[in-house]
Parts: sequence; structure tokens; C-alpha cells
Amino acid sequence: MTPDPDLSLDPGLARAILDACDSLREATIETLFRLVRCPSTLGNEHSALDEMARQYEALGLAPRRIPTVVTEDPIFSPPLLPYEGRDNVVALHEPRERRGRSLLLQGHVDVVPAGAAELWTSPPFRPEIRDGRIYGRGAGDMKAGIAAWLSAFAALRRAGVQPAAPVQMHAVIEEECTGNGAAACMLALPRCDAVVIPEPGPGVEALYTAEVGVVWAWITVTGRPAHVRDKQAGVNAIEAAQVIVDRFRRYEEEQNRPERIHPAFRGVRHPVNVNLGSIEGGEWVSSVPMRCRIGLRVGVMVGRSAAEVREDILRIVEEARADPALAGARIEVTFRGFMAEPCVFDTAAPIVALARRCYAEATGGSLSDYPAPGLTDGRHFVLRQGTQVAVFGPDARDIHGVDESVGVESLHGCTRALALLMAAWCGVEKA
Repeated sequence: MTPDPDLSLDPGLARAILDACDSLREATIETLFRLVRCPSTLGNEHSALDEMARQYEALGLAPRRIPTVVTEDPIFSPPLLPYEGRDNVVALHEPRERRGRSLLLQGHVDVVPAGAAELWTSPPFRPEIRDGRIYGRGAGDMKAGIAAWLSAFAALRRAGVQPAAPVQMHAVIEEECTGNGAAACMLALPRCDAVVIPEPGPGVEALYTAEVGVVWAWITVTGRPAHVRDKQAGVNAIEAAQVIVDRFRRYEEEQNRPERIHPAFRGVRHPVNVNLGSIEGGEWVSSVPMRCRIGLRVGVMVGRSAAEVREDILRIVEEARADPALAGARIEVTFRGFMAEPCVFDTAAPIVALARRCYAEATGGSLSDYPAPGLTDGRHFVLRQGTQVAVFGPDARDIHGVDESVGVESLHGCTRALALLMAAWCGVEKA
């Protein structure tokens, strides 16, 4: 690894970089608008990936497609969909003479479904600015972060410099359900000295200090159908599934007992969440339902593994079979989607200290520490590579909900901070 460089910046250069960021304010918003207009839900990411290729080309960088090839390597989670035609898009900057430390800027283009569009104040994939905030699905999570690092790189060029070290930019799929896009890119490309992922903060600008792991489980209950007049002769699959859900509620309470919480999450209310995220069941209102399928998201506290929680899930379902309400029912458990480990970030790492300093210099504010009850792609780089990672980003509200938004000023503050960080970490040479 390259020896630690002087991470300070010449004040005149820092001023020029910040001025360049300010001159790109409208361009940054336009980039975010273009990305939000792409309805890049699971399986439909191609429009956003194509837009990222166009953005790289505008920076003078050659886009490169990285396929997601899932192997038996435990870094991968069980896929939900085939990966053909859904390649991640990366770009690589190479300096004329390497003098600084290499950096990876990463972000996911996939977004969760918008849900009931009629509940949104404006259409979810038609971005709009209201009261100083940019609204749209994915505006906060996390297309604002991507727009910020694209503009940060452009700002260096506008200031007459470029990174004096390799910079990788990864636009990946499936952060919201597997993390397999990030894993595929990480394994396909050379290791960088540090990784920055501008994931959003929870309504404030935040720096992630830890994150839980996640396991997705699908439980299918098959009962015995009957006409409603003979209800007692049937086995109601929906009611039987509810019995199983109730057992997971008790499990959730147990996992949040104080003695089970890792010190990284002390003070966080209810960090281990079990979510009944989907349910499909029943065939006819006047028939006892034959089948019900539920999708569960189960959190994994630091100190435990995804494999251990997988066994917990199987045990809970097995114990539920003895309940009289499930007599005569068949139960099947499958695991697709997240099989993700929890992670604690090294907040003493040089890249984290630099992120805090650059953010303060760029905005006059500070990043709030955030032990997250969710997860990011950052875990791959920490757990597999031992790479130092700074996950920090703009304020976002209502991600995964209705009227998701990110603050305009927060977006620009993040852009300014990323530009200073890139220049200080990588060093600069004339563009």
C-alpha cells in the first residue's frame, strides 16, 4: 500500500475546487433528475445503467460493463432474478503519474418500488423541487450520492486538476436485495486503498458507524381448501401463516433485549427488526384459502452471523408445526435475496477522519454518527478485503416510503465534501 500522504490541501486549491462545485450546482441537480427519471426497480435497471454510461462518457471516462456472476462464494446472496442484460457499469480514471492513494466511489442505481403512486404529491419518477427538497423515488436512496460523486470529479477538472491516483466509479445493481452487484464489481477489479459510498443519512447528514446484517426468508403455507360452509373441515393457510408471523414477533422482542445488543448499537431503539414485507394468499373469498406465501426480512445483530439467523428461522418454523392451528398444513421455507452479514466500520480509519474533516470544511457542519438498523454495500469491502470504508451522505427523508426526498443544500454540501476528499486522498495533478 502507498505510504500515507499529506492529506492537507493547499488553501487556494481547496477554494478553487469549492468554487467549481458551486458552479456545477444546476448540473448536479440535472444529473440527479436524469437518474430519478429512470424507474430502476429490480429487473428494470437498464435505463439507469445506460444513463450512468452516458455520465461517465461526459467525464471523459470509458464505461465498462461488469456482469454479476454468482458463485458458491459466501459473499453472494441467493439471487431473485437472472442477471442477463443487467450488467453493472463502472469507469476507471488513471493518472499520468500515480502519487496518491487509490479511491473507489460506489453507488447503487436500483430503487425499491414506488407503491401506490396516487399517494405521492408528485409522480415518483418525475423529480420535482419543493421547498428546497428534491422529490422522487431514489432521490435520496441513493441517486443523490451518485450525482454528488459525478459532480465532484467534474469539479476537480473544472478547477484544472485531476486525481493523481486511480479512481474507480461503480454503479451497481441489487443493493436493495442482495448486494451481488457490488460483490461482483469488487471481485472483478483491483482493490483500492479506500472506499466511499455516499448513502443517505436518516433525515440528517450522517456517517455510518455500523450496520446490521439481513436475511430474507420466504415461507409458503399450504392448507386444506374447503367451501366456507364447511370451514371447519379446511385448514386456512392465511391464518396458519399468521401463527408463524406471531412467533417471529416474539423472536424480534428477544433479539432486542439489552444483553443481546452489540456495543456499536447501544442507545439505538430496536435495532434488530423483523419485517413482514410481503404476503400473497387465498384464491376465493368464499373458500378456505389453500395457500399463503409470506416474505420476511430478519435483522442480524453484530456478533451473530447470517447463517445462525437462517437456522433460527428454520427452528421457529419447525416449532410452529406443533401448533394446533397448523395441523394438516404443509410448510416450506426458501431463502432468496439477502444473506448478508453485519458490519462495524472503523471510525478511526484515515478515510473516515478525512470525510469528517472535508465535510466540516465544505459545509461548516458535522456528520452525525449513525449505527444503521439497515445495511449498505460497504460490508463487502470491510469483511472481505479489510478495506477502510467511509459511508456518508446527504439528508434523506421517507426512503422506501411516499414522497422520498433529499435536500438541495445537503446534496451540494455532499458534493463539495466529496470533491475535497478526492483531492486530498488521491493527490492531484494538472488535468
